Amino acid sequence: MTGNLTTIGFDADDTLWHNERFFRVTQERFAELLQDHTAEDLDQPALDQRLLAAEKRNLGRYGYGVKGFTLSMIETAIEVTEQRVPASVIQELIVAGQMMLSYPIELLPHAQEAVSHLAASHQVVLITKGDLLDQERKLAQSGLGDLFDAVEIVSEKTPETYREIFERHGDGVERAMMVGNSMRSDVVPVVTAGGWGTYVPHGEIWELEHAEPPEDSPRYNAITDLSQLPQLVAQIEEKLRTR
Repeated sequence: MTGNLTTIGFDADDTLWHNERFFRVTQERFAELLQDHTAEDLDQPALDQRLLAAEKRNLGRYGYGVKGFTLSMIETAIEVTEQRVPASVIQELIVAGQMMLSYPIELLPHAQEAVSHLAASHQVVLITKGDLLDQERKLAQSGLGDLFDAVEIVSEKTPETYREIFERHGDGVERAMMVGNSMRSDVVPVVTAGGWGTYVPHGEIWELEHAEPPEDSPRYNAITDLSQLPQLVAQIEEKLRTR
């Protein structure tokens, strides 16, 4: 195959703007609220594991995002206190979840520049998981909305998801790149589908998003931050043109 890449897909949370740190802050608040209502041997690491198990169980019910996280906190609070958790604590957890839906958006370094640069020469598509209303809110507040040719808010990121999206927005997955901080969601499935996956590390990542990098694939790349993305795209396209 020769020619340029047609489409660049961007993940949203913790690729273009901060997100995971708000979950971490709320999870610490969750532990504080429950410390007087649980057994002494249930320390914070153990409580974190109980919450993570609830989140994993509930993905199929609630999907990704703040609402599912809040419901998982409430469910875990009821379980670990053997249904003795006070209503006042449940109310505090609801308020904590509502606060997460109102945090201001802070772009990560070089996000604006990278998206703007590539939007001038490629189709750029935002591909994200999470709650529909919350993701739309964050995109609107980010100031990046007008740069994207399309926005896809999906329930899961699978090889089939990427094939379908890049078929509609471009010339298929083989001429598309996905950029993101999650190896499991943003990189591995698009490489599996035959596209280019570019990993941009972020200091905080949800445990359920870990995966081994597809280092044996020539279509896998890793960059330090988004400032390196335009050059990487140019290098890949040069190689494609000379094949």
